[in-house]
Amino acid sequence: MANNKNTLTAEEKIRLLNGKDFWHTDDLNGKLPFITMSDGPVGLRTERTGEDGKNYTLPAVAYPSIEVLANSWNRALAKEMGECLADDARDRGVELLLAPGVNIKREPRNGRSFEYFSEDPVLAGEMAKAYVEGVQGQGIGVCLKHFCCNNLEYDRLHQTSDVDERTLREIYYRPFEIVCEAKPVSVMCSYNRINGEYGSEYKKGFDFLRDECGFDGAIVSDWGAVRDRTAAAKAGLDIEMPHGEAGMKKLADDLAAGNITQSEIDACAERVLQLVQRLKEMGKGKENKRSEEERVASARRIAAEGIVLLKNEGVLPLAPGAKLAVSGIYAKPDRTDYLSGGGSARVEWKAFTADLPAALSARGYGVSYEPAFGTQVIHSFWQDARTALLAAARADAAVVCVGTGGGVEFEEGDRETLRLPDVQERAILETARQNPNTVVVVFAGAAVDMSFWEDKVAAIIYAGFPGMGGMDALADILSGKVNPSGKLSMTFPLDEEDAPAARAPRTAGVTRYQEGLDVGYRYFDSHDVPVLYPFGFGLSYSEFFYRDLRLLTEGDTLFAEYVVENVSERDGCEISEVYVGECAPLVYRPRKELKGFSKDFIAAGKAVTVRVPLDTRAFAHWSTARDRWEVTDGIYEIGIGASVEDIRLTAKVCIQDGKVYIE
Repeated sequence: MANNKNTLTAEEKIRLLNGKDFWHTDDLNGKLPFITMSDGPVGLRTERTGEDGKNYTLPAVAYPSIEVLANSWNRALAKEMGECLADDARDRGVELLLAPGVNIKREPRNGRSFEYFSEDPVLAGEMAKAYVEGVQGQGIGVCLKHFCCNNLEYDRLHQTSDVDERTLREIYYRPFEIVCEAKPVSVMCSYNRINGEYGSEYKKGFDFLRDECGFDGAIVSDWGAVRDRTAAAKAGLDIEMPHGEAGMKKLADDLAAGNITQSEIDACAERVLQLVQRLKEMGKGKENKRSEEERVASARRIAAEGIVLLKNEGVLPLAPGAKLAVSGIYAKPDRTDYLSGGGSARVEWKAFTADLPAALSARGYGVSYEPAFGTQVIHSFWQDARTALLAAARADAAVVCVGTGGGVEFEEGDRETLRLPDVQERAILETARQNPNTVVVVFAGAAVDMSFWEDKVAAIIYAGFPGMGGMDALADILSGKVNPSGKLSMTFPLDEEDAPAARAPRTAGVTRYQEGLDVGYRYFDSHDVPVLYPFGFGLSYSEFFYRDLRLLTEGDTLFAEYVVENVSERDGCEISEVYVGECAPLVYRPRKELKGFSKDFIAAGKAVTVRVPLDTRAFAHWSTARDRWEVTDGIYEIGIGASVEDIRLTAKVCIQDGKVYIE
């Protein structure tokens, strides 16, 4: 870049630390190139101003929500989705994608869970790393967010997340640390405070990213997250977004008063210049990898692998040519926000393709459809619950589509309950009484309490927010064209109050993370608390058998090698999960923790050998006594499972003076 910080005036450097407007960095009146940013973790939310002066959002390919992507446990698909988003961004002149979010799903009622990957830091980090590799490999930058501990929307601009150091390191920092291996060009700070310090002024955390994780990009504020521009700059926050005159004036006044030095401003300005230059260089010569039609096909493929079959008492796949009664507004909604969360991740769909009855009819089924109910009520001028029940009584199988949507799950608000509205639960129960082959399809962004009706129905499919290819993917699974392979990336509790975060002390200003390491499955598994569906759970139309676990060492890395065999007559994919637990630890540790995973296609009657690496960190804990990662001498159990509760193979290793001895 022709210009550098030494050619800029003090005033220009201060302008550089502030957005030019809502979506661009400052070009200093044409003196510098600028970059364009956009929301869009699951589809570009690109805003433009029309001739009438009003803002509008450009339609875009709507991919499955991040939680559906996470439920695929497929790194290659995460990378593919990133590549598709990069192509979308290039088509719209966007150079920096404000995504992905890797915040931990600590509280199942968090209104923004659909934007995040998992309750587990390894799964979240690994999937997000692949996503980032996809985006940046195609010449578009990412802004990894929200650093950190933005785990609830409640009073997010003011509350503090009070978290102990070990939990920060092992749970909440960890996904950011993993993603930094992919060299994201920027990180976005969170709104909330962390142990009393605002996210925009969190120098300790910024130093962790830069000094320990090797992060060499720019730190960007969430929109409106800066409270004290000088304090934020001194902490290492580089760009305040969006444009704000007050922040620039404060920097200028404090520079004159000696409250901030020119070298501190220069350091931030240099990182902004480097960000702009880096993005311009990344984008040079890059061309789209996929046409828009191919990106839509990718969206459908991601949905097919991320949809989770939770229950099946033999009704699925549906018999060819069966007579089906489909009900519920979610099967054929008149608005996209029934099938997506609200806020900055909402997408203006390129094409509204959500029509499950049509998709099933196209696959040879005789389909009747009745909207039957809305989100909260029955709109009786155009919905008829009795007609839906009569159709179910006549049908070979009934498909009831229920869910949440952008009015329930959205940025700035949390869910009041994990239960579905009464009108939806009533529809499920009454349909199941009319037809024993009732299939429930749930469209939601996070865990749903199904305990009031789960045992009354024949099958349950968790579709999540599956995007614009979702209904075709769902119809493929229902019909058996696609073998389901998704597994849950978060625990579905029996009761929302079972989650320790739901019972943690919370006031208008403070959320105390008193459960420490016991987040998600770590709590339920370690304390033998029953759940509805465990972390890592998902059914298939195939059956898999695990055998022949061997532990091998190569240098400092231990490898878990095992065989997974498809003992059915149907090809399928199996996600196998590798957990590590320390026997008789000297400090508290959860019973087992995910440290690796693999998703493998296995033909009917065939077997594959899976090899998962376990490096030193797979056995380490953060020692608060010594402020470092430590591997305690002792015995560790390696468990290979189909879910956290379904461990198929185990073996033990002994670690002594840092050396691994296989038992």
